[in-house]
Amino acid sequence: MSDGDSGHGRRSVLKGIGALGAAAAFAGVSTATPGRGAGPKKEEILVGVSATADDITSTVANYVPGNAEVVHSNETLHYVAVKFPSTAADEARENFIEAITKKDHIKYAEKNATHQALATPNDPQFGDQYAPQQVNAPTAWDTTFGSSDVTIAVVDTGAQYDHPDLAGNYASDPGQDFVDSDGDPAPDDAQSEYHATHVSGCAAAVVDNGTGVAGQGNSTLINGRALDENGSGSTADIADAIQWAADQGADVINLSLGGGGYTETMKNAVSYATNNGALVIAAAGNDGSSSVSYPAAYSECLAVSAVDDSENLASFSQYGSSVELAAPGVDVLSTTTQTRGGYEQLSGTSMATPVVSGVAGLTLAQWSSLSNSDLRSHLKNTAADIGLSSDEQGSGQVDAAAAVTTEPGSGGGGGGGGGDDGGSGDSTSSSVSGSLSGYWDYDDYSYGWSYSSPSQVVIELDGPADADFDLYVNTGTTANATPSDYDYASYTADSQETVVIDAPDDSTDLQIDVDSYSGSGSYTVTVTEYQ
Repeated sequence: MSDGDSGHGRRSVLKGIGALGAAAAFAGVSTATPGRGAGPKKEEILVGVSATADDITSTVANYVPGNAEVVHSNETLHYVAVKFPSTAADEARENFIEAITKKDHIKYAEKNATHQALATPNDPQFGDQYAPQQVNAPTAWDTTFGSSDVTIAVVDTGAQYDHPDLAGNYASDPGQDFVDSDGDPAPDDAQSEYHATHVSGCAAAVVDNGTGVAGQGNSTLINGRALDENGSGSTADIADAIQWAADQGADVINLSLGGGGYTETMKNAVSYATNNGALVIAAAGNDGSSSVSYPAAYSECLAVSAVDDSENLASFSQYGSSVELAAPGVDVLSTTTQTRGGYEQLSGTSMATPVVSGVAGLTLAQWSSLSNSDLRSHLKNTAADIGLSSDEQGSGQVDAAAAVTTEPGSGGGGGGGGGDDGGSGDSTSSSVSGSLSGYWDYDDYSYGWSYSSPSQVVIELDGPADADFDLYVNTGTTANATPSDYDYASYTADSQETVVIDAPDDSTDLQIDVDSYSGSGSYTVTVTEYQ
């Protein structure tokens, strides 16, 4: 990488420097204010605060109007929730957003959007499973049934973790409830709250136990209950659950939910999980449109579309250039709450996503040294081309047998049919170090490609804990990236940033900008290119 000019004083407005030294270890998620409602929280505004602020709650509280209050904070993701009374006009919230984003240390303010579980229930149909067979899990089981050392976190509704076909794979401490703020993620209403129980079974219903159905492998399950009994949840609860799952050491985080649009809070949560080693796998969405919903559309997430038992794209499945893998998602038989009969068929990208998560867990049981980026590439490299377009299947349908039996980096496997054509599995990395002096400073770099038509590139920034550095990237141009002109960006509240680009435009060198929002110190940028 070549170093460009730095220190041109791009910013004309001083951003709050304040007292540096925000600790590298944080208290994590705070307890929500008593009486904070479950499920959607439409009265709330989420405010992101730079890591260089002395205290995130007091920083925001100084600007909160008299009819509103700070009701929640997350010290790790650096945001607080401000609640307005239900009688407050939308204009009051909009005015607050506009005003507070101009204040020192405030990185963003946005509505606490609502997300939904992405399942489409059918009448119960108790038939033979087809999903494990379609992704060749039985062949993979000749090599491994999976490992309890691999953890899959289901961020969803509450799950019936003591289900006879799930109890053997659920952790002894099964999870956390972010809806009701307690340590028991069991459903509040087992008749209407069954989504996560079904998702859990798609991923890891106990294999080879002589009972019920089989998931994709025997990984350990944990459940972050972030959606209520109606299948709805706020951005804040989901983000907190993702952060918690990453802190538990989850290898895979399953997000069978969506619909809230782009939010900085959710983006920061999936970035945090990715930076902490988890592979975040998310549902493409169920409205049949030609673009993928969030959170699946974040570059940190592996987006999954749904196909039927004939390997045709499901009529409801969203599709588009962000799709990376496909999996069975129509009339999938899995576990459900015992109140509903114990087993049922459901359809949705919600079902396809945990099939991929389960295969990811099975793959890690065989290839335990894979990083999350390597695992993501390996699943795509070994996917099976089922004859759909790359927008519909990505690199192809996930293939458990190929993923387990193909040595990572060997270039073998199913040979997916996606836009990046699966890649060979080879990778190369390059790093550069530098330092920034303060909020006015930045460094620009150009990275020359090692591979022709790389399948993926990952750009990682590792900066000081007591500063707030951001990462901006341009492709297909010789123009430097800036905070106001970029193709890809990661600007969380601290200095740990990651940008993931699938099938990047390699017609020009990659343009990378490391920018100080506030603070100073040394950093390292690492570019990992996958063939």
